[in-house]
Amino acid sequence: MLTTAARAYPLIIPGYTGSRPGIQIGTQLPANASAEDMQFARQLGIEWVMTAVPAADASVETYRAVVRRFAEGGLKVYRLANHAVHNMEAVTLNLPDRDAKIAEYLAYIRMLGAAGIHYATYAHMANGIWSTEPEPVRGGANGRAFRLDRARTGRWIDRSWDLPLTHGRAYTEDELWENYAYFIRQVVPVAEEAGVYIGIHPDDPPVYPLGGIPRCIFGNFDGYRRALELADSPNVGVCLCLGCWLEGGPAMGRSAVEAIRYFGSQRKLFKVHFRNVTAPMPEGFVETFLDDGYADMLEIMAALQEVGFNGAIISDHLQQVIGGRYAAEAYAVGYMRGLVQAVAARTK
Repeated sequence: MLTTAARAYPLIIPGYTGSRPGIQIGTQLPANASAEDMQFARQLGIEWVMTAVPAADASVETYRAVVRRFAEGGLKVYRLANHAVHNMEAVTLNLPDRDAKIAEYLAYIRMLGAAGIHYATYAHMANGIWSTEPEPVRGGANGRAFRLDRARTGRWIDRSWDLPLTHGRAYTEDELWENYAYFIRQVVPVAEEAGVYIGIHPDDPPVYPLGGIPRCIFGNFDGYRRALELADSPNVGVCLCLGCWLEGGPAMGRSAVEAIRYFGSQRKLFKVHFRNVTAPMPEGFVETFLDDGYADMLEIMAALQEVGFNGAIISDHLQQVIGGRYAAEAYAVGYMRGLVQAVAARTK
């Protein structure tokens, strides 16, 4: 028997042929993934693909062609990213080209909807993702790490920003909130008309100001709650990166399980990045195997089952292991699938 929450929770990705209720497993593949890549994903029982197309190639026709190509390989496209409209510093900080970037983002959302892709992840970081040198985890595998006292540079794709002030001055929280409100009020009507659901990714790492820019909106629970209330739309919700949430630890204001219960009850949980870390900030962290971090991933998966989450979970940020990406992904997907089956058995 499904719980009451599971029966009531809507399928988050309406309009997808073959969508089914329940926790589903996805993977990340390039748009030009080989036949072997797709076969490997099918062998793992993966249903959904997260992929990307360069901004220069963005068009409805290109997006539709990507969907067809994966369909021929037995997979469905859940998210198709355009990294040029992700982590847009001009939007977050109100730089001179803000309106042009917003227009580019809105065109991207319209193209997704026209191509039959109904979900997009969005991140609102002004100076990218911050890391320090990779560090070893179990068995000599390496994982991404972050130590606040060693942090020097934030990066996103082909851009980087250096301390002490990444954009020449310190910004206030009020400025960031005004800029977010300006952006999201333009996004909502377009997303609703296009039938696209936008899951907003947490800051990585969250909580602490970096380079003079507060991480006050998507760096803690209260910020998320206020941001979703400002959007006031069923189409704007959360891409819950558990790794980021666990990085923040107690400073997030709610545990990962509490966040799942809250966002799930609001029907705002659209996608989950299922990963674990060694410790919360401010100690710093290393991204490690799902069973090797400080969080109880079975408890987290049980919370997703409890709220009736209908959507995709993905591994994200794999460790560097002997055997390469295939080995790391096989381990992560196998572990996730075992947890999904364990929590499903509890409810029957």
